[in-house]
Amino acid sequence: MGRIVVISTGGTIASRWQGSGFAAEAHGREVMATACVPEGVTVEVVDLFSVNSPRLTTAHQLTLVRTVHEVLADPGVDGVVVTHGTDTLEESAFLVDLHHGDPRPVVFTGAQLPLDAEDGDGPRNLYDALLTADRCRDLGVLIAFDGKVHAARGTVKTHTLDADAFADPSGTRLGTIGFGKVSVPRRPERPAPLPLPDVPAGAPPRVDMVMHHADGDALLLRAAVDAGARGLVLVATGAGNATPEIAAAVAEATARGVLVALTTRVPAGPVAQIYTHGGAVGLVAAGAVPTGTLRAGQARIAVLAALLAAPEPADPAERVRLLRHALGEPVPAPGLAAV
Repeated sequence: MGRIVVISTGGTIASRWQGSGFAAEAHGREVMATACVPEGVTVEVVDLFSVNSPRLTTAHQLTLVRTVHEVLADPGVDGVVVTHGTDTLEESAFLVDLHHGDPRPVVFTGAQLPLDAEDGDGPRNLYDALLTADRCRDLGVLIAFDGKVHAARGTVKTHTLDADAFADPSGTRLGTIGFGKVSVPRRPERPAPLPLPDVPAGAPPRVDMVMHHADGDALLLRAAVDAGARGLVLVATGAGNATPEIAAAVAEATARGVLVALTTRVPAGPVAQIYTHGGAVGLVAAGAVPTGTLRAGQARIAVLAALLAAPEPADPAERVRLLRHALGEPVPAPGLAAV
């Protein structure tokens, strides 16, 4: 019999009508009461918090990471399900995945329709997540949604309202759920987990995102650095391109010890060093780290994880190494030469 712990954090799956719109207010047991439980599974509920996911903070997410680790410290637990709002689910799931080294699964799910909707998708998604948590191992953190199983890494919200809301635009899903079975024909590639991050004594490191566009200049990037950002994600155009002025601002930021990641606003495909004159060639030369196929939200989480793993005063080179590790690149340990 599988013992699954459900960690409830709010989101649409826990939302009710508030007079002018929906907001998360239901406790985890209320959410759990809407769903069938797979045969042979027992469920325990942890009410962590209940908020709409756009309101989540780094403090919320670090609390979630630690709670997952605390739950899995019990060897009698067979898996974890996290109910979460869909707006930032991709960020929280990736952060937990970066620090998850246990073979037991952590499965995120949520809903596109609120708790009391007659045709709501929450009950089915929750059933599927419980089934996945009971049946899968050694896959890292997963997302179970609309009958599909996705790896946390690379999976983003791809539709604002449709029930089929998640996908990896540059990859394929891991598997499917249906007829009481979970089929996962492939395994995701994952780097070794990062150590469990300490909870910062003060505010967590600030990590901002700046998007490039026609007429875009370096004003917002420099403003973020001046506001105290220790990490930045430049959301560039194309395969990772901006302007010479932005490349100069990136060089200024990295010279000040700011960790800069380079992604793109294009939905699919990798960042690639093709163009100069402010393109990815120049941005990488200025110190930006290309994020491959990770998009803005998860690129920001990778930067945050690197900063938390090497708090101030840390060697900027070590933070870059940790960021590359979080991105899944083969990087040598400190003091070792690459082979």
